[in-house]
Amino acid sequence: MKWFLLALVVCLPTCARSDEIADRLSSYLDSLAKSSDFTGSVLVAKDGKVLLAKGYGLANAEHEIANSPETKFRLGSITKQFTATAILILQDQGKLAVEDLISKYLVDTPKAWEKVTIHHLLTHTSGIHSYTEDPVYGLSMSKSETVYSMISRFKDKPLDFEPGSKFHYSNSGYFLLGAIIDKASGKSYEKFLKQSIFEPLDMKDTGYDRYATVLAKRASGYERRGDALVNASYLDMNQPYAAGSLYSTVGDMFKWDQALKAGKPLSKEGMTAMFKPFKDNYAYGWMVDERNGHSRVGHGGGINGFVTDFVRFPADDVCLVVLCNVLPANPGQVTSDLAAIVFGETITPPKTRIIAKVDPKLYDDYVGKYQIAPTFALTVTRDGDKLITQATGQGKLEIFPESETEFFLKVIDAQLTFVKDDGKVTHVILHQNGRDTKGTRVQE
Repeated sequence: MKWFLLALVVCLPTCARSDEIADRLSSYLDSLAKSSDFTGSVLVAKDGKVLLAKGYGLANAEHEIANSPETKFRLGSITKQFTATAILILQDQGKLAVEDLISKYLVDTPKAWEKVTIHHLLTHTSGIHSYTEDPVYGLSMSKSETVYSMISRFKDKPLDFEPGSKFHYSNSGYFLLGAIIDKASGKSYEKFLKQSIFEPLDMKDTGYDRYATVLAKRASGYERRGDALVNASYLDMNQPYAAGSLYSTVGDMFKWDQALKAGKPLSKEGMTAMFKPFKDNYAYGWMVDERNGHSRVGHGGGINGFVTDFVRFPADDVCLVVLCNVLPANPGQVTSDLAAIVFGETITPPKTRIIAKVDPKLYDDYVGKYQIAPTFALTVTRDGDKLITQATGQGKLEIFPESETEFFLKVIDAQLTFVKDDGKVTHVILHQNGRDTKGTRVQE
């Protein structure tokens, strides 16, 4: 224990405080699991001590296998911090420099990329079009690709902007970083990360997720469609590659947190570079910002059937890991709430909501499109005796009545209040993440 040389009058309150925080964390997560069917694994640590490590819901619904701290989840874009670390290890080894042009390491690069550097890829400022934004991307997710056949999908597209001038999140950029790691290291991306990061840090439960590999305690990914739970769409894992291909456990992510705390596996200069933001608070594979005066670094991830969040408060020595295997879910809100508990702030615990008896004929009054923001709207439809909502770019979800005008979602902590003027619904109020956002009815 950190203060073991001090008198017991100091140690005992500290231990009691940790126990109190752990109880509040557990109570919050139990309420969340009950109110919204939260499914995944969570770890919270403070001062190098794990306060909570627990699984919720099922890792495998077919065989009714529960999630646990040992369950392996796909990380999605949390992968990017490991890709960035690998680049900086190679820089420490003198095998590349982040200011190098990417054409030095990639074959047959188009003229449009002639000014693009490794730094631009790391910071999402290259202007290279993100292949996952293509409207038809979902139609080809199951196709097995090589590194260069994937690159051919986007290499001839025009740049979205001049390199270095803007920030725009690009999975293509981090995909290319994997190919650069291959070239500069003389090893595959997968092998280099294993030998340079995971093995030295004893991260035995972290690696490249290959579909064909029999992997003990691997979670399956699911989606909720109305009341039904379905398997997530298949994704060939050559496609996310260095942008999102890794799996891990909450325990191994805590090992990663502790390694970074100790300044591993990079030089001091490498560590400084990794956490220095360039544009829009993005550094090398990390978002860097503040939360209520506490310096925060972290990254979220989303990939078929999985959504994740990994947050560190380095000055406070706090680590939060939330890995979910059922969509939709909001791990970013969960880590924010867990951080509030650790810092002694007051939060509203998730509420268990009761479905009211409402005449379904009233639902016809609510059908329509509600504009929340210029590029984001909620479309409300009726399906028999059910009221359905669909957000822009997302799946359909049933909403349940608490009263004749107030409705809630089961799968995420969000509520809708329909507001009438002269007996006609004019707008809806979306209650989510502590905010009330108006959506004007623009179509019936």
